[in-house]
Amino acid sequence: MQQGTGSVADTAELASRLRFGITRLARRLRQQAEPGITPSCLAALATIAAHGPMTIGDLCAHEQVQPPTMSRVVASLVTSGLVERSPDPLDRRIAWVRVTPEGERVVRRSRRRKEAYLAKRIRALEPEQVALLERAAGILERLVEGAP
Repeated sequence: MQQGTGSVADTAELASRLRFGITRLARRLRQQAEPGITPSCLAALATIAAHGPMTIGDLCAHEQVQPPTMSRVVASLVTSGLVERSPDPLDRRIAWVRVTPEGERVVRRSRRRKEAYLAKRIRALEPEQVALLERAAGILERLVEGAP
């Protein structure tokens, strides 16, 4: 793999521009998310949907939040009927959470809304810009691989 040839200052400027652009894009995508559910709840719901039934401890590790925070998030999701919480049959101190069918629908709807927003924006670009974004998507995926 070829190493970048830019100076440290160029790299810092690029990092700043990427941070700014990615942060604003993430904000816009959050605005397109399913109404009536907080970003924290939607993130936890999507994690549970992606990884299947999991303990609250595992969910804390995935979302990088403390157990009291996750307990509040899970309680909200349970109250909304988006997840089910059940005690572990062997250790009653451990709680398992799984997505309900309604929770699955919420995750799918939210993803479709966000992807439709991006698709509309991408369709307004020039073909060369779309090609560049295709290459950039792969690079961004590599940047986050294995990231804490």
